[in-house]
Amino acid sequence: MPETPPMVVTQPAYAPARPNLGGGFIEFLFGEHGPQPQVAGAPPNLYPRGDRPIYANAPAADPLYAPQAPQNYRMDPRFLRQEVVFDGDEAPGTIVIDTPNHFLYLVEEGGKALRYGIGVARPGFTWSGTHTISSKKEWPDWVPPPEMLERQPYLPHFMAGGPTNPLGARALYLGSTLYRIHGSNEPWTIGQNVSSGCIRMRNADVVDLYSRVNVGTKVKVL
Repeated sequence: MPETPPMVVTQPAYAPARPNLGGGFIEFLFGEHGPQPQVAGAPPNLYPRGDRPIYANAPAADPLYAPQAPQNYRMDPRFLRQEVVFDGDEAPGTIVIDTPNHFLYLVEEGGKALRYGIGVARPGFTWSGTHTISSKKEWPDWVPPPEMLERQPYLPHFMAGGPTNPLGARALYLGSTLYRIHGSNEPWTIGQNVSSGCIRMRNADVVDLYSRVNVGTKVKVL
């Protein structure tokens, strides 16, 4: 199904309830009175109909089980790649991940940033901290860690990289942790709390981010 064509958004169609962020820079950046984004031309999704493989004996209620894209799915324009005002102290080239609001920022020169929509950890798996990108991989293989296999024993112990791989088209590994910024063949999960701690992006967006950052890039997760 083709995505919504790029459009200029002057006011979001809807907005989630905002927490009290305590004023200052964070309130300015993420609060309801912060700057409104100007939408840049968004790239097409590389795999708009990418189907997740159905794992043997997986319960339908499990978040890793493979539903098709919801009927009449359309990407919320807030989560399309766009350039926004960024008034902070992070150096250009830094990645800032706003977990509560499902946004990843790549800080640019001149008080701006590229903003991408992301999917983040579900309750009980959220985290924060600062790391650097320790490695980058195209079409990465997926090896579920032992903790995940213990929770979901039906998962494969290895899956080669490719369009049906849960890590998508690219992966950016964070320090020595098990966490990654990676693609996804389920773009309808962007804007949701769905992972076990990794940051997921649309395949087209992670390909774009991958081309802009290097090993050693600072990643700050809020």
